[in-house]
Amino acid sequence: QVQLEESGGGLVQPGGSLRLSCAASGSILSIYAMGWYRQAPGKQRELVATITSGGVTNYADSVKGRFTISRDNAKNTVYLQMNSLKPTDTAVYYCNADGVLVTGTPWRKYEIWGQGTQVTVSS
Repeated sequence: QVQLEESGGGLVQPGGSLRLSCAASGSILSIYAMGWYRQAPGKQRELVATITSGGVTNYADSVKGRFTISRDNAKNTVYLQMNSLKPTDTAVYYCNADGVLVTGTPWRKYEIWGQGTQVTVSS
């Protein structure tokens, strides 16, 4: 069984920075893509950023130039550096791992979600 453990959320003032981390644990053979999604109150969950095992990144237009996603494949960990935060970035941020291969069922790809971590940007 694969689990994702997120950390790094919290309260920050507008213009501030936060760094989110998400570590995958379990009987993992490989993970194709890892990323972050967010959901604000009353809104649908939306993509923030993703990164493949080869380092190809994808960002939502709303965070380009402010957020940076990175990944440590050896540690099965993904990071999201968030700078110049705005009140509109306030949301629960969810870690996602897609194309997960595990021992025991190497022919099957899984998609795993974390529990979410709250990010609040407010003065």
